[in-house]
Amino acid sequence: RRKMSLKSERRGIHVDQSELLCKKGCGYYGNPAWQGFCSKCWREEYHKARQKQIQEDWELAERLQREEEEAYASSQSSQGAQSLTFSKFEEKKTNEKTRKVTTVKKFFTASSRAGAKKEIQESKAPSPTIQRQASIETDRVSKEFIEFIRTYQKPGQDIYKQCKLFLDTMSHKRDLSIEEQSECAQDFYQNVADRLQTRWKVPPEKVEKAMDEVEKYIMTRQYKYVFCPETTDDEKKDLAVQKRIRALHWVTPQMLCVPVSEEIPEVSDMVVKAITDIIEMDSKRVPRDKLGCITKCSKHIFNAIKTTKNEPASADDFLPTLIYIVLKGNPPRLQSNIQYITRFCNPSRLMTGEDGYYFTNLCCAVAFIEKLDAQSLNLSQEDFDRFMTGQTSPKKQEPDSFSPDVCLGVKQMCKSLDLLSQLNERQERIVSEAKKLEKDLIDWTEGITKEVEEIVEKYPLEIKPKSQALAAIDSENVENDKLPPPLQPQVYAG
Repeated sequence: RRKMSLKSERRGIHVDQSELLCKKGCGYYGNPAWQGFCSKCWREEYHKARQKQIQEDWELAERLQREEEEAYASSQSSQGAQSLTFSKFEEKKTNEKTRKVTTVKKFFTASSRAGAKKEIQESKAPSPTIQRQASIETDRVSKEFIEFIRTYQKPGQDIYKQCKLFLDTMSHKRDLSIEEQSECAQDFYQNVADRLQTRWKVPPEKVEKAMDEVEKYIMTRQYKYVFCPETTDDEKKDLAVQKRIRALHWVTPQMLCVPVSEEIPEVSDMVVKAITDIIEMDSKRVPRDKLGCITKCSKHIFNAIKTTKNEPASADDFLPTLIYIVLKGNPPRLQSNIQYITRFCNPSRLMTGEDGYYFTNLCCAVAFIEKLDAQSLNLSQEDFDRFMTGQTSPKKQEPDSFSPDVCLGVKQMCKSLDLLSQLNERQERIVSEAKKLEKDLIDWTEGITKEVEEIVEKYPLEIKPKSQALAAIDSENVENDKLPPPLQPQVYAG
């Protein structure tokens, strides 16, 4: 029965690999912010909806024009009738427009950009901005970017020119909605990548590296204006998710069927590192760096599962553990960070690779937390409601169920025996590892000794007897070693 309940828990938070992919079947990773599509398919659907909306607006304008002409023609017969018809026409026109706007907003939250509206907004004078001193990090990133593009020579000059032009353009578009600014950034990424590939014939690996540096440069400078802007409800969503996670503080790993044992010191350290990484995401400015924090957190989770189970972790184990890490860490401004990455990250990173996979799982984890219910945790609705309201908290599961008449001493003894059993297992594991280490040291010593013996046999060492020390030339001839007598000076008679 317990095994069946664990399966039901796992089924409550299970996500197939196919559910992480784009709904259109293109093979890339989807995203809840794009209604399950990948970045490419979402933009295609968005443009189709815009074209359809423009067509419907034209049809509406033509129909209103015809009705207006009919109303004008009927006004020639009677002035009173004309007044009545015109008032009805104005009311109908207003209702029709209101209905159209409401219908379009249901499908797309992003504001539509009609041609006339765009021209009017771009023709406006740029709003005055407060000149701020560049921070230390911005200066550092700018210098690193200039040093990097120098290695690309002429393509690097073109990249720098395009980036400066984009930053200048974005400074004049601060009044636009965040969705429109996001689309400008995505168009810029695509245009720069296309220019490097088609015009400058840069290899794909160098293009990817250049795009990472471009993203780092422009988003470091734009971070203040596009992260959690006041025109959006990102802050409201952050507070709602934070409040939801705090209300779920009582959720235990057993309820989520998390295959991680924090009683193992090594696993506990990995859990702490994973929580640290997911919290550190908020301190980064570049979307790629935020994705890097998510990836590091996910790898620590996989290592913790592998250490606990002594086998490689599966995707079914990863998602519940990621949910548990998010609940335990309660990362700051979680929704704002997810929205920021979705809007301004290079789309190729979100659509493919391990960064895209882990980010998609994080979005799924947040979605599960928002709709976590009693059935997902294998609890009754009454218990779930009491836990959520704080009336009670779940008791820690004991290894054995005791009868009510058992004294406290017996319970404490059983707990102590269970603790001793765990300590005994740890001690056996340590002894086993110590024996293995001892064997490795012995094998290493024997191997070194054998290698030395082989070298000595191949190159034998000949030790010659010690020769007698030679006497100094100017020393006294003590031993009388039969040297000839010294030469006597002779007088030369000239």
